[in-house]
Parts: sequence; C-alpha cells; structure tokens
Amino acid sequence: MTQTFDMPTLQQILATLRQVVEPSSGRDIVRLGWIRDLKLGSAESAEVSFTLLLSDPTIEFAGSVKRECQGVLQKNFPQIKTRIEQDSPMIGLGDDFRIDGKVAERGPGEGVTNIIAIASGKGGVGKSTVASNLAVALAADGYKVGLADVDIYGPSIPTMFGLETAKPRVSPERKIIPLEKFGVKLLSMGFLVDPDKAVIWRGPMVTSAVKQFLSDTEWGNLDYLLLDLPPGTGDIQLTIVQTVPLNGAVIVSTPQRVALADARKGVGMFDQVSVPVLGVIENMAYFTPPELPDKKYYLFGKGGAKALAEDLNVHFLGEIPLEEVIRTNADEGTPVVTDFSQNASKIFISVARDLVSQVEWRNAVRPATQVVDIVRG
Repeated sequence: MTQTFDMPTLQQILATLRQVVEPSSGRDIVRLGWIRDLKLGSAESAEVSFTLLLSDPTIEFAGSVKRECQGVLQKNFPQIKTRIEQDSPMIGLGDDFRIDGKVAERGPGEGVTNIIAIASGKGGVGKSTVASNLAVALAADGYKVGLADVDIYGPSIPTMFGLETAKPRVSPERKIIPLEKFGVKLLSMGFLVDPDKAVIWRGPMVTSAVKQFLSDTEWGNLDYLLLDLPPGTGDIQLTIVQTVPLNGAVIVSTPQRVALADARKGVGMFDQVSVPVLGVIENMAYFTPPELPDKKYYLFGKGGAKALAEDLNVHFLGEIPLEEVIRTNADEGTPVVTDFSQNASKIFISVARDLVSQVEWRNAVRPATQVVDIVRG
C-alpha cells in the first residue's frame, strides 16, 4: 500500500526557499524572481519541481544555488523529492537578446527584474498619485525602484516629486540618465519639454517617444520599474505590451460606477494581451474627518472596486482613503508615504507589500509574460 502524507503548500515551499540568499546582493531568490514554474505533485509522487531562472548564469552563486535549494527543502520537508532545472531568461545573440528562445526588442535593460504597469480605465482617479506613493513605499522597503511616467500628454510625476524644472543628463553612450528622489529613479516627458506648452503629437510620435523611454534609459539594476500609464486603452498601452514583457498590471479606480465601467475595460485589455492583472486598488474609497477618526463617509459609493475585483476574480490590493494630506503632499512634491506618521502612508506601504507578494507569487507559478505581437485585422 502506498504511504501518503500531507504535502506542503506552494506558499510553504516559497517561504522555505526564501532562506536561499544570493550573497553578493543579500537578497533571497524569491525576491530576485528566480523561482519560476513552481509545481507540486500529488502526495503519491511526493515531488516539487521548479526552474531556477538566473538573471546572470555566469555568477559564482550559479554553481551552488540548486544545491542550496535542495538542501533547505530536504531539511524542512524530508518526505518530498525535488526536481530543479536551471535556465537563464536572456541568452546573448549579438545586439539582440532572446526570451525563451525568441528574439525580442531591447526593453529597459537586463537589470530590471519586474516591470509593472499602473493603469486606469479613465482619468481623474488618482492613478499617478497611487503610482508615486507605491514607488516610494517600495524604495522605503529597500527595493531598487524606477518610475517611468509614460503619460505623454499629461505628465504628473515632475510635480509630485518637486522636480518641475529638473532635466535629466545623457550618458556618453547616449542613454538618458534618470533623475532620482526619495530613492526612486524617475523619468517623465515632463522633464524633457517646456511645462507651459502642450505636447501636440500624432500617434506615431508618441509611440516612438515611449519606446525611447523604455529602451534608451540607463535604469541600471532595478527590482521594480513602475510604468505610470495614461488612462484608457489606446496607442501607448499597446506600445508598452509590444515593447516589454510586463510582469503584470495594477488597475486603479474610484468606487463610482462610471469609473468602474472603464476599469473593467482596462482589466479586459490586459487579459486580451495575456498580461496578468496583479490587483485592483480602490482610490478615494472613503472620507474620514480628522475630528471623527472612527467615521467613514463613502462619498463616491462603497466598495465598488472591491466588488469589481471579486466579479473578475482579480486580487483586491486595498482601499486608499480620500485625505487632504495626500493631495497637499502631491502638490508640494513630497508623496505622502514619505511621512510615516500619516495614516495614508501606512496604507500605501501595506498595499505596496501586498503588491510585492502578488508579484512574487505570479513569478513563481505563472509562465513569463512575452512581448505581445499584435496583428491588426
């Protein structure tokens, strides 16, 4: 008779693999995004399998990481067998690179681990405010973070970081060097054009500018590159998914029905191009007067984005309250998350940490997102 036992969960396996740390960076291999295609067999087969996707297969640690993974799993789960393969996402080929054997355009650099789109179905929902605070929250947690404002017509990042008059430099290799503030590397069309003049460009010019942002910028090594997209589902969104393999997208919405209808379309767009939606954030969810800290007033409706996430079977990342300090800090160029005493700061940090968990889970159990080839009919 075959002996069975309680198999560990995928979450327990991931938690155990966090004990394996890449020595030069001091970061565990789950955080580095090296665990891919994680699967559990049945209790009868008693097997766990995954691929170690090393960003650089030439490093010294590459020779021992598989052995270390086997060691910690055997120590914590002596009853299971392990099947571990080793691979690299990018295999050099002249001036091109390959993703799973397919030649792709150069994106923001081989040193960027996770590329996350922050999107909304419509304008006015506070997407850029959310993107800015998420970026600073991730940096405060020790991650290397970049934020690219690819809203060509209405860039907000220069104002929200107090860099309206700043200009990026260009390296000797003709790469744009991002500005940096609050631990976040920043790039925006607002740094490159006269802030008092409108950008009046046709679609092809916008597409070219976005591609340059992604490919001709010296981002260096980043854990997260957040892309602050314009609202809607137009040319820029399509250019993004055709240029870089996104790890996922975050949809920002308010609870209003008119915003939720467009948010649903945003989720549908990413689903159509096989980009996983990592979660929905409900912004301006409720108002709490300072003198009545236990009261919540749902000015734009209650729980609409959360209900939408449940309806679409998408993770709900959390509610951001409607607080004056969020707006005033954004206008003053200091995202509210920089002030740890504020309630909103604590909420943004909690949402950012939940986002990290969703990214790490997505990287481990879902296939890597490919650059999308969109054929117009």
